[in-house]
Amino acid sequence: MRKYITLFFSVSLLLFACTTNKSKVEIIEHDQMVRLLTDIHVLDGSMYNTVSQSTDTLYKYGTARYLTLFKKYHVDSVEFRRSLKYYTTQPIEFQAMYDKILVNLQAKTDSINKKLLKITNAPHPK
Repeated sequence: MRKYITLFFSVSLLLFACTTNKSKVEIIEHDQMVRLLTDIHVLDGSMYNTVSQSTDTLYKYGTARYLTLFKKYHVDSVEFRRSLKYYTTQPIEFQAMYDKILVNLQAKTDSINKKLLKITNAPHPK
């Protein structure tokens, strides 16, 4: 999972390396962006494990999932792209965001592992 996050960060930084004069009023707030990116990475991981890897299939099944996620956070794809572009021009802030995202993803992984451990160690009825 970390290699995908690193790859995403690297590609994003490369694509949006140009500085802009956009004001912070037009972008998604820092903490909300952290939560949104965390959920996007969880969604990416779930699609990687459940959907075949063809581009058409990922587009077909992924688009609706991303739109649902954007709706949950009350943003649209244009606002997300604009915000991502802004944050990638702020490398220190963007790195701090990804530090929080990694902590969030690790907490989710630990929670799932703890629940799985309880299930596997639970006494089985006879």
